Amino acid sequence: MNTGPTTFRELKDDLDIAAALENGRRLFAGSCDFVFGAQKLGQLPPLTLPEIAFAGRSNVGKSSLVNALTGRKTLARASSEPGRTKQLNFFDLAGRLMLVDMPGYGYARAAKSVKEDWQDMMFDYLRGRPVLRRVVLLLDARVELKTHDREVMDLLDRAAVSFQVVLTKCDDVKPGPLARKQAEVEAVIAKHPAAFPYLTLTSSQTGLGMEALRAELAEFALP
Repeated sequence: MNTGPTTFRELKDDLDIAAALENGRRLFAGSCDFVFGAQKLGQLPPLTLPEIAFAGRSNVGKSSLVNALTGRKTLARASSEPGRTKQLNFFDLAGRLMLVDMPGYGYARAAKSVKEDWQDMMFDYLRGRPVLRRVVLLLDARVELKTHDREVMDLLDRAAVSFQVVLTKCDDVKPGPLARKQAEVEAVIAKHPAAFPYLTLTSSQTGLGMEALRAELAEFALP
């Protein structure tokens, strides 16, 4: 049972909500600099800041989301070939929070050995990184939930890492299908003990959900 401070989603007072939104805005408007790209666990940077990792299938819009959150166009670069990036990219956000852009998973053309290496590295990172506060797991609102997505949720449960599911590209889905998709995903995450109980709907194009997501992630930042 969570006995910690009230989270952004649980705030009721308008002034408290406004203050949390402003805190998130100010944090993500700060400097955000690339620190390091680690291809092996031995290359990880020192444990200096709380970390938020972003995970998702190839082409889910992960780089676009990171760029939209930070108000930058090229902070996280999407590879021209899906599934090509094979490293953890670390970004120092205002000296208060580390954003970790994880390699995309589930790319069909990737060799089996590459997929296995990725999963092994991901699990070792998730399980052995004490400063990791949450994984933001991205799902494409336009497509069905994939086997790889379910496997990653199971992996996060086994690693005992808190994860938050975010639907991307919601501007490309009509209200009816989007509501059904939301209900489907909420039912899935309700079965995972490591899952944050609230689903976030986003669009990197329109800015949908960005203010709230900034406020939620800012709760993990250093003062």
